[in-house]
Amino acid sequence: MIKRRDFLRQLFATGAVIGSGTLIGACSGITRADLPETQTAGQPIAILDDTQRRILYYASLAPSGHNSQPWRVRIESANTWIVEADSDRRLPCVDPDNRELILSLGAFAENLSLAAGALGRRTDIEVIANSSHDRDVLRVILRPGQANGDPLRLLATRRTVKHGHLPKEISADDVAALSHQAGGGLFYFPRTSSHGACIREAVVESFRIQAARDDAQLELVHWLRLRNRDAVHHRDGLTPEGMEIQSFNNWYVRHFVSPEDFMKAGFRRKGVDVTAKLAQEGGGWMVLTSSGNRVADLIEAGRRFQRLALAARARNIGIQPMTQLLEEKTGRAAISGNHSRHFFPQFVLRVGYLDRYPKPVSLRRPVEWFVTA
Repeated sequence: MIKRRDFLRQLFATGAVIGSGTLIGACSGITRADLPETQTAGQPIAILDDTQRRILYYASLAPSGHNSQPWRVRIESANTWIVEADSDRRLPCVDPDNRELILSLGAFAENLSLAAGALGRRTDIEVIANSSHDRDVLRVILRPGQANGDPLRLLATRRTVKHGHLPKEISADDVAALSHQAGGGLFYFPRTSSHGACIREAVVESFRIQAARDDAQLELVHWLRLRNRDAVHHRDGLTPEGMEIQSFNNWYVRHFVSPEDFMKAGFRRKGVDVTAKLAQEGGGWMVLTSSGNRVADLIEAGRRFQRLALAARARNIGIQPMTQLLEEKTGRAAISGNHSRHFFPQFVLRVGYLDRYPKPVSLRRPVEWFVTA
């Protein structure tokens, strides 16, 4: 880590103006809007027409742990695709059973289906995996159809929102609307409720436990894209913008912090402190459950989550998945100890109204990077 004296010398040498909050040169990080949707080198995949390519682009706007984007699409024919789990993009330390990976592929499938419908195609999506560790997970068949609705703006603007949740409980009407979109299995616990307080405490404790695990922290470090050149090269992972590191702190992290610094005790403590602060904010917690833990159950839960997230976007409600609670044994034990064995939580979400819904910033790979013919 750079010494404070050396940092200040470099700071003024680069023309930073601390008083005004502006920086001269290299003052902004890379966001999704800065990068083209298409591959800038090489040949496009000839078998895909423009509509099919757009469908896959919108599908890729699905969320994933550490923004690992664990999907790959194999083109069997012009209208038959296989959605694969990309083993190089697994998170074995925090997701050893690929539960979250399969949930992400479910969200990918929902985006794909919605985009296809908006662009005049119908989709038949079949789960073909028997195990969460199978490579081939979904078979997608495209058919001609009529354009039905236009969810593309919501698909393009939905994002995870950490900061800015207002301390206002979610209205009964909005809870009902979100539950309807999720197809049931959604439970809301207001911020002032005793159950909400239990979730808040368990979330912070699970984050603290995970932050102390070297293997989990190393896995996080692997997906950090702190330098603009790394963000452009990979177009995945966690950028300072994606982590909502703002203003001067953003500039400092991009120029003077290395991913390996996140292994240090101070960075880990800061992460716990930030999580504890955020857990106090917002309108409460939502838990989305599934009917089981089979691959088909997880795919359906991922699709339902995406419909919920899009409905929340339309209502200016921010959502932050708090995955550590379901990743750590203590968190899972706390939940299972208060519910029957037939209760299968798949998402624990911090929710809150926003004054302003921020633009999406997390990066996405061009379609050509995750499609094989």
